[in-house]
Amino acid sequence: MKSSLWHHLDLVARTLWPFTLTVLLLILGIVPLQIPHLAPVSPGFALISVYYWALHRPTILPAPAVFLVGVLNDFFGDAPVGVGVLVLLIVYGIIVSQRRNFLGAPFALVWLGFAAVAAGAAFAAWVISSLLFGTVVDPRPAIFDCLLTVGLYPAVAHLFARAQRGLSRRD
Repeated sequence: MKSSLWHHLDLVARTLWPFTLTVLLLILGIVPLQIPHLAPVSPGFALISVYYWALHRPTILPAPAVFLVGVLNDFFGDAPVGVGVLVLLIVYGIIVSQRRNFLGAPFALVWLGFAAVAAGAAFAAWVISSLLFGTVVDPRPAIFDCLLTVGLYPAVAHLFARAQRGLSRRD
């Protein structure tokens, strides 16, 4: 009976790990980096996470979890509420639909794909925010956030790959 309870708790923990890791990184990314002569920039850890898990294991970070991450992102971010949710769900849908084109591809191609997705997501968020604010929002913070996020992708993807191996391990 005890081993059944521990086995069940282990399964729950393995299932929640990608979501929990995503939320922790989202909180870490909330703290804007102060770069001289630039507006504060924040890495898009939520975008990295959605891209990575949608590509490699979409069943353990499903669309409802992406929605929750987007809500948290909107709550803590500076974009209008709903923009983060919309962008993350669109990214999730695109990557899930195209994942067979990227599975087994060299890392450089996956990273290039992420760079394209990150640029598209930044542009979409900028356009939607500008429309909702009724004025053209300064695009520089979005550009620098995008560049920082693309630059951090390899390190975060490595962390996620280690987590994924841990999820796959059977004791």
